[in-house]
Amino acid sequence: MPIWTSYEKESEISVSCAKISAQAVSIPVTNPTKIATRIIKERHYIIVTAKVEGFKEIGVGYAYVGTTGGRSSAKFVEEVLAPIVESSDSNDIIGIWEAMFQESLLIGRRGLALRAISAIDIALWDLASKKAGLPLAVMLGGSVKRIPAYASGGYYQPQNGTWTDAMRAEIKFNRSLGFKDHKIKVGGLSVQEDALRVAAATEEIAGTGRLALDANNAYKSVSEAVKAAKAFEQAAGDNGIWWYEEPLSPEDLLGMAEIRRYIDTPVATGEIAQSRHEFRALIEQRSAEILQPDVGVLGGVTEYMRVVRTAETFNLSTAPHWHANIHAHLAAASSSCIVIEHFAIEKDIYNFENLVTPDTRLVTEDGFALISERPGIGLDFDDAALEKYGIKG
Repeated sequence: MPIWTSYEKESEISVSCAKISAQAVSIPVTNPTKIATRIIKERHYIIVTAKVEGFKEIGVGYAYVGTTGGRSSAKFVEEVLAPIVESSDSNDIIGIWEAMFQESLLIGRRGLALRAISAIDIALWDLASKKAGLPLAVMLGGSVKRIPAYASGGYYQPQNGTWTDAMRAEIKFNRSLGFKDHKIKVGGLSVQEDALRVAAATEEIAGTGRLALDANNAYKSVSEAVKAAKAFEQAAGDNGIWWYEEPLSPEDLLGMAEIRRYIDTPVATGEIAQSRHEFRALIEQRSAEILQPDVGVLGGVTEYMRVVRTAETFNLSTAPHWHANIHAHLAAASSSCIVIEHFAIEKDIYNFENLVTPDTRLVTEDGFALISERPGIGLDFDDAALEKYGIKG
């Protein structure tokens, strides 16, 4: 008998299809909050579960949809993607990803469709990790370890006092939580007013850490973005700026590459880049020194790991956008990640953790995220919160 025939019989793996369900939630932002390009009143998320017969644990996945669109994303999962997953072997995560991406060809492979794919892919990886009894970080080849994190915020909230006083107060709060590195918004005020906020934040940091700036695509031209960057660099003085994030529209890859030639601060982008194909263009055009993939935007864990492996190949740093709960695991399985983004729940900006049971929320200590040793991503959803914030209909 050929050796491979014997091996195949001894190593048969049972095929198990996963039942997929999706729920949309909308969590209000308590205080008026603004970035350079929009006002934020609520956050919509999609929650996906994957259940296989005979296994008690459930795979959970999620993605931020935007300030609208939650119900549409859940419908897309149910009507377009769930039938693909439910007719496939749940162990074949990459095969399922390719099938979902192919099915989205005529509907639109970007935006809502890819965020829905992301949530399903995350749920399947969470399920696979739970089957293996491993944290996702270990499942992907990493380890449970401390991951550097920075305190994100610096949004425009007029109820918090003058712009500079609010800035100092927030940096002081970040430091009280143990964070040394920080990120704030720019582009929502005049360059001169934002420069004063940069100076105030720098003074409050007092040389103990770094300050990154996020423009959220505020500037309309290379010259406008460069002028602002130079003003911010001057305001930060010898401390400098850690990075200058998304100064232009994410489609303007050549423009961001040109900005890099005129300023000292590294340019960062990628939070809206969708799939490895857009990251390929970003890398080829040399549009950034720091890539910012978002697991809930670009296609889930499967596509995220493809992007970071490419970043490793080209010696590019990554600093993932949002979703610290899962990005901590993905950072542990990559050599390119320099830091992850963290929002304190008290800020009520990234309010996803209102859906998570308090005992499974991400823990930070001295500016590091602590990865849970529980199998999978390590979080549990609070059923009462899902009911409270669920979008009906």
